[in-house]
Amino acid sequence: MHSVKRGIRRIGPVPDAAPPTTKVSEPRERLLRTATRLFYEEGIHGVGVDRVLAEAGVTRATMYRHFPGKEALVVAYLEHEDAVIRGLFAAAAEEAAARDATPAELLALVIDGVAQDATRLHTRGCPFINASAEYPDAEGPVRAVVRTHREWFRGTLTELATAAGSPDPAATAASLVLLRDAMLVGGYLDGQDVATDFRATARKVAGLDA
Repeated sequence: MHSVKRGIRRIGPVPDAAPPTTKVSEPRERLLRTATRLFYEEGIHGVGVDRVLAEAGVTRATMYRHFPGKEALVVAYLEHEDAVIRGLFAAAAEEAAARDATPAELLALVIDGVAQDATRLHTRGCPFINASAEYPDAEGPVRAVVRTHREWFRGTLTELATAAGSPDPAATAASLVLLRDAMLVGGYLDGQDVATDFRATARKVAGLDA
């Protein structure tokens, strides 16, 4: 049985986690949690800073101690969403390690995690696609976070597909990215659970049902 240790190192741990000795600012975390919920559920431009501050119970002065403006808060929101997705990959890697799974089994676990995310957490589309629609400047800080996330997502899938023996890992990863995009957008627009279809198609694309 092939080891998945290399894939585990690539997938985790989730980046930007605070060191154990770092004191987390509770007001900052409350502000970020509130912004994450509102920005994702109602759109970024549709939610003003005053609304976020009121629902988070945080003063404007406190916000400016942590974020110089709304755009910086949006960047932090997307970095949080990035960490959530990386956490899904890390959880799959941990489960694969516990099972002593093959690389193909690890890729299947990642596909399952991505599918479950679309029905449990990200039910209103992809936060990165949504944010990109509101921030058309491809060179701005918001789109930079989106670009970094998508490069990591595609690159990690390429490495997993390589380890799983895919004859064309880059093409496999590109197809999986497109399928996830379609699942998130289609599920929101059509109001249907498309995770099952995503899982079945993604497994075929990845060659896991051969």
